[in-house]
Amino acid sequence: MSWPATVGRAIQVGLKVALIAAAVLIVACTRTDEPAQSQTAIVEFVGSRSCQSCHVSEFEAWRESDHELAMQIASTATVLGNFDDVEFDYFGEKTLFLTDSNEFVVRTANTNGAIENFPIVYTFGVDPLQQYLVEFPGGRLQALPFIWDARAEDQGGQRWLHLYPDDNVAPGDILHWTGALQNWNYMCAECHSTDVVMAYSSTSDSFDTTYSEISVGCEACHGPGSIHVSQAEQDDFKNSRLGLVVDLDDQGRAVWSINPQTGIAERSEPKLRASRQPEACGRCHARRGIITDDYEYGRPLADTHRPALLDENLYFADGQILDEVYVYGSFLQSRMYRAGVTCSNCHNSHSLDLITGDDPNVVCDQCHLPSKFSTTEHTGHVGTIVGCVDCHMTSRTYMVIDERRDHSFRVPRPDLSDTTGAPNACNSCHDDKSAEWATQSIVDWHGETARPEFATALAAGRDGDANVQLVDAFDRSTTPGIARATALSLLGSSLGEAEAQAVNTGLRDPDPLVRMAALRVHRFLPPELRLRGGFELLGDEVRAVRLEAALAYADLRDELSATATQDFRRAAAEFRKSQNIILNRPEAHVSLGDFEVAFGNFDAAFNYYEQALAIEPRSAIARLNMADALRQIGDDARGKRVLEQGIRVDPTIGALHHSLGLLMVRIGERDAALAELREAARLEPDNRRFAYVLEIAESEL
Repeated sequence: MSWPATVGRAIQVGLKVALIAAAVLIVACTRTDEPAQSQTAIVEFVGSRSCQSCHVSEFEAWRESDHELAMQIASTATVLGNFDDVEFDYFGEKTLFLTDSNEFVVRTANTNGAIENFPIVYTFGVDPLQQYLVEFPGGRLQALPFIWDARAEDQGGQRWLHLYPDDNVAPGDILHWTGALQNWNYMCAECHSTDVVMAYSSTSDSFDTTYSEISVGCEACHGPGSIHVSQAEQDDFKNSRLGLVVDLDDQGRAVWSINPQTGIAERSEPKLRASRQPEACGRCHARRGIITDDYEYGRPLADTHRPALLDENLYFADGQILDEVYVYGSFLQSRMYRAGVTCSNCHNSHSLDLITGDDPNVVCDQCHLPSKFSTTEHTGHVGTIVGCVDCHMTSRTYMVIDERRDHSFRVPRPDLSDTTGAPNACNSCHDDKSAEWATQSIVDWHGETARPEFATALAAGRDGDANVQLVDAFDRSTTPGIARATALSLLGSSLGEAEAQAVNTGLRDPDPLVRMAALRVHRFLPPELRLRGGFELLGDEVRAVRLEAALAYADLRDELSATATQDFRRAAAEFRKSQNIILNRPEAHVSLGDFEVAFGNFDAAFNYYEQALAIEPRSAIARLNMADALRQIGDDARGKRVLEQGIRVDPTIGALHHSLGLLMVRIGERDAALAELREAARLEPDNRRFAYVLEIAESEL
């Protein structure tokens, strides 16, 4: 096979792995050895008020918490913003906040750019900002882009802001408030209310979204409480689980005691089961996608959602937070998580406050002896000029003013900044100094320390072929599960014996994230290798793993054993169901299209891709995968039109130019191919893969 076809296919395969992974995104790190109480009994949601009489202190702590105020009906008691005929200028567009007939109204541009009055129906959040929801046809609620800074005036608050202050997000823009990315039903509802059922109908393109409680109530975490309430009324608690669907007590009889030699607390007894609080909290405090409309309390998060890995657009290469990823993916990286620390060791589960008060250093003092760690010898700083969180929980600001801390509790590594591009805590304060200066300062305090890290491998893997480094990072026991999974997902297309062995090891890993990542790579191994093992994951206990296995074995379904065939049929049905519940999203149609391609059902696949483009004409994923499917049936002419149409819709997407360039190489239009490959490299100058292909093309064509 000639170079262009070989390289082009390798690149498209690598891209498609990433696209398939992304298409269903919006962790449990061990298999659960104790299932939650069976949910076959009839249990119903009864509301937080039902808990008040018996759980007085917990209920009062929950009152006025961010959970209780997560969503409220708009009223004079709940709306914090100034609606006294206040005008806001956004890139020359005037928006007015006013009251009209006892309604709070925002007069701003609608979908078509025309000025319209939008009555506020719900408030969203309270601290440090408040958003507002308005009603649209088809059962939709949309979040306005204007946010009220609820901080005190002396903190810079009590003002209107726009979510995107530096970019003119005009009508028609993918981020405009009237579009799918600002839709409450899909993007927000599950995490701001209790027992949410999105209920999207693709036939009518409408939502019938419901919830049992408008706020994040008791049952959002503990599960439906009707049996528990009934037992309380009858004073009958023979059931050791007290009638609750899930037991969130991660502590049990264990206590934490300071080891005087290390100055660090140790758990008195090992964990007998996987921690459940991170899995429960991760339902909302994680970057994840929904894969079932029937949430199961007490199960690993990956059983009902697909958690994101340390992907390039979400995290820095060392795992620090980059995009708005919340807490779960960070906490899984921490040594504290592996030691058995859980959410309620630091946070009051009901008030959400720190359990020791406002000073986060006092929380750290519970497990880290102050006489050893709150010293100049440890911090390198005199007195209390810096706190624990300044070095070990650096923060980033989201939604203009919302500062959030990284929960990976990492040791500062300025030595990795130059090689990986990741920031470091030292230079976030000493921004007039270099990373080399910070590195030497740490050496001066603590001496040379060789700490294992995975950042170098992930950074290299993002830039291109770094399989040796990625396998090494995967094989190290010190690498957190989510990072091991990410390392596998970045393996290049040239898989040798070492890579194949890592994938096979990953298929048997106790962490479902690792098994999922291994399956994504396993899918592109030769059929004879895939039929030796991996198909057993079609019956995995975790739903997200089964869905990945369904994708991995769709093209080999006729080669499976009778038992594996039955498992495949069930997993395939689950996969289709997981996408059918989110058909309001173009990614769901793309995923179903890819699945049909694996079955050889190209007409059905093209129909799904077309539906994705009808929802979002700018969907590069839909166009790239559709063009590749057309290549498989020898219809590059139509594939060319698909890509060219996408470029006309949005000429700034480098991947479309790159794919079109490879297609033109195949059909012999070499001058045009070079022009497209050059444009892709120009649009994405940091994309080493685009640069590599262009370099070869310019020397060969």
